[in-house]
Amino acid sequence: MKVTIDLSDDLYRAVKVEAARSDRSVRAVVDEALEAWLAAREDDEDRASAKAALVEYQRDGGAAAEAFFASLAAETKAAYGSDDG
Repeated sequence: MKVTIDLSDDLYRAVKVEAARSDRSVRAVVDEALEAWLAAREDDEDRASAKAALVEYQRDGGAAAEAFFASLAAETKAAYGSDDG
């Protein structure tokens, strides 16, 4: 897709120099920069979500995975009996 963007002369020159230095087109350099920027935003969002989930987990008195699965196993055993046959 074609788009038109306004860049400062200095920024465009710097991108053009980097493109030439790396034997790539300006388009390839801009594509790479935009993809990296989007990936960084997604990573930031993932970290923020994980941090919020951890805060919620700690606030609600979350249990360690081992304790959770042990209690789940105990509840299942109590509901359905032993698996000894």
